[in-house]
Amino acid sequence: MLVKDIGEFGLIGRIAQLLPRGPADVVVGIGDDVAVLKTSGPDYLLATCDKQAEGVHFKTCAISAYQLGRRAVAINVSDVAAMGGYPLWMLVSLAITEATDVAFIDELYRGMIEQAGLAGAAIVGGNLSRAESGISIDITLLGRIAPECLVLRSGARVGDAILVTGLPGESRAGFELVRNPQIRVSESARSRVMERHFTPQPRLREGQLLAEAGLVRAMVDVSDGLMADLGHICEASQVGAVVETERLPVSKAVSEVADSGHANEARARALDWILAGGEDYELLFTASCENVPRIQKMLLSESGLKCTQIGQIIAEAGTLRLSNPDGTETSLPPGPRGWDHFGGRKTEER
Repeated sequence: MLVKDIGEFGLIGRIAQLLPRGPADVVVGIGDDVAVLKTSGPDYLLATCDKQAEGVHFKTCAISAYQLGRRAVAINVSDVAAMGGYPLWMLVSLAITEATDVAFIDELYRGMIEQAGLAGAAIVGGNLSRAESGISIDITLLGRIAPECLVLRSGARVGDAILVTGLPGESRAGFELVRNPQIRVSESARSRVMERHFTPQPRLREGQLLAEAGLVRAMVDVSDGLMADLGHICEASQVGAVVETERLPVSKAVSEVADSGHANEARARALDWILAGGEDYELLFTASCENVPRIQKMLLSESGLKCTQIGQIIAEAGTLRLSNPDGTETSLPPGPRGWDHFGGRKTEER
């Protein structure tokens, strides 16, 4: 059996089975956005790490060093946001070739420092290593959260509303323009989706607001794709989900890029980017239906961000269905539904 046969998440499950049971001070280990650890203080310690590898996550010919630095930090901060936590300290492990321009490193760190500052975190150390080819940036981020505010993937209940912040799909639309720069769209649409792809902004304040209000039952950030990450919530909570495609928020920029040269397929392309594109780093969460108006009002007034109710949690564990405008439903088959390093969509498809 090869790694490609079981995929990224099958491999994660296999590794989890190999590891011994964690000590009592491990509140959450493998299986959520970050590890949650008890300390001698009143707050839990949050710990996460994420890697950006050249040729897999980025190409240096397409992204600037400054953008890459911001992006590498942002995706780690997004994991902490999904728990409702506060980022504190970062360690950066950098593998570079001997031929790397020092100016590239200067700009990379300028981007990382700026993005870390926006999150209230500091880079406190790390490691440098020589790479035979390609660049990789591996960041470990530590943060904190009050135990009563902690939000996991495993709290979704049957009947919960499913909500998502912002406008997922824009990063995937930006990637479409990276792959096909000849596509003609308005400058405003191009600027919007390219920014969302190269320098995503984690919904940190929104995650903190949701957690501290105590209105959210399960939450995850949209990194692998909306349906893939909804699947993570369903698996952890032992529930299923129905997403209403008519409710999905489709931004003007996504529609414009999807419509370019493919007018007859524009709607389907836009929906695919929203559902499976990934790398949006929006927050996907569940809450009691009666609390939806309160949540929407709170986020809009406190952070200026809209969130949309897109579906409902159902009892059939592991089931993911799309509800179509004509009243029909489409059941999604098991297996990768978005980004999977080994068994799902590859870099060129993302």
